[in-house]
Amino acid sequence: MAGGNGAAARLLLYFAGLLIVPLLVAGDDPYRFFTWTVTYGDIYPLGVKQQGILINNQFPGPQIEAVTNDNLIINVFNKLNEPFLLSWSGLQQRRNSFEDGVAGTTCPIPPGANFTYIMQAKDQIGTYYYFPSLAFHKAAGGFGGIRVLSRPQIPVPFPPPAADYTALIGDWYRANHTDLRYVLDSGKALGFPDGLLINGRGPNGYTFTVQPGKTYRFRITNVGLATSLNIRFQGHTMKLVEVEGSHTMQTTYSSLDVHLGQSYSVLLTADQPAFDYAIVVSTRFTTRILSTTAVLHYANSAGKAPGPLPGGPTIQIDWSLNQARSIRWNLTASGPRPNPQGSYHYGLVPVTRTIRLANSAPTINGKQRYAVNSVSYVSPDTPLKVADYYKIGGVFSVGTIADNPSYGGAYLQTSVMGASYRDYVEIVFENSEDVVQSWHIDGYAFWVVGMDGGKWSAASRQGYNLRDGVSRYTVQVYPRSWTAIYMPLDNVGMWNVRSESWARQYLGQQFYLRVWTPSTSLRDEFPIPKNALLCGRAAGRRTRPL
Repeated sequence: MAGGNGAAARLLLYFAGLLIVPLLVAGDDPYRFFTWTVTYGDIYPLGVKQQGILINNQFPGPQIEAVTNDNLIINVFNKLNEPFLLSWSGLQQRRNSFEDGVAGTTCPIPPGANFTYIMQAKDQIGTYYYFPSLAFHKAAGGFGGIRVLSRPQIPVPFPPPAADYTALIGDWYRANHTDLRYVLDSGKALGFPDGLLINGRGPNGYTFTVQPGKTYRFRITNVGLATSLNIRFQGHTMKLVEVEGSHTMQTTYSSLDVHLGQSYSVLLTADQPAFDYAIVVSTRFTTRILSTTAVLHYANSAGKAPGPLPGGPTIQIDWSLNQARSIRWNLTASGPRPNPQGSYHYGLVPVTRTIRLANSAPTINGKQRYAVNSVSYVSPDTPLKVADYYKIGGVFSVGTIADNPSYGGAYLQTSVMGASYRDYVEIVFENSEDVVQSWHIDGYAFWVVGMDGGKWSAASRQGYNLRDGVSRYTVQVYPRSWTAIYMPLDNVGMWNVRSESWARQYLGQQFYLRVWTPSTSLRDEFPIPKNALLCGRAAGRRTRPL
């Protein structure tokens, strides 16, 4: 619920007492208030009753709609029987990693308690999503879409669509999330998913209605756990317009690969004879192909569209690589501000540091684990950011993961990489495994400058796109391949770098990047929120005086 009445004004005064500094910084930007109750409930996504995680009795959870620079005040009541956190994939939490909602930044909400997230969609537009970050809860639901619209005075490089639809696509297991967690805790790998969902529904379980001749925006996010997906619309093409906060060159595709954690916006024009058409989603790079469908329903439909369902790519890597390379930044379009996106020449900024990150799937102490540069992450008893703020020793050490792979024996460690505020880094993700990887970095958008098969070397830079590579927050790395990104370290905080393959993340394929400055200025980082929950070795401490 968005607030604008007297009750909302009283709430605003209350929250101003909780976090006075960011509210002062935010100035007159609007506030949107949400109250969410998280519960277990029965869901039937694949026709079998399961225990799902609901938000306000909804699966998937409620849509968040905001405008650039809006303040989001989200009060989350945890009615589950275990601690819970939500994270906001793609929202950059500028200067405020305390609100990121992952285990390394934020104390969990205990059962029966609540916590109010106080965030701002600062200088952002685009398509994002939220999800539960702890305890493999994501396998039970609790996720939903986020759309951040441009301010009215900012030009958008396409006419307003007739409607703006969200399509949350993902693989799904019939097993309870606690059973899946037990499998992983036992040191075993998860099996193959049981099916695919579109907006929490199985085959033909969800319908999008369109009017003939109108154009619609579809925001597509892969919220699944294990597999890359391909989406296509029977009899229709898609015009790509936005990727994770970046306006793109408006290329037309007949089908689109969406890797784990990624978001795309496409325009679809209802320009075909009036029938019900299939929206088909299928798995990529899997020996067994799962698929599902939703319905694109013309308002004056004469029934089911004739003809077969459109086929899609299955195991072809080159096809996907070429499509990924074709996605380009729109240099002349405005982003969240009126100046053109291309006014920032990312390819001309000198790189100050190169970081190479290699994933692996080691066995440690007889159990399946996953690692980055031979380190398999284990969570400490206190969030890293909270321990850092209070200078609590013994929780983590900076420098516990190397800048380059050693290819040595893997080991368990609370891995934190140090980095300096305002450095400009090149990060190379190196994948020597036979499965596609999907990597996400909290707190940042980055430019994808290159991806190719084989091993990366310094000579690989000769093929980099230093002009119009797309800026995004989640990127794929193909089997036995590499992907390179450029990223300005302009956001102080403790930021999660993780696999979006949820079993791999859960079993250690992640670490934290501590972007640090000696400055204590509020221009660089906000202090801990007044209402922050404190746990572990920080329990019993005070947050700070008002």
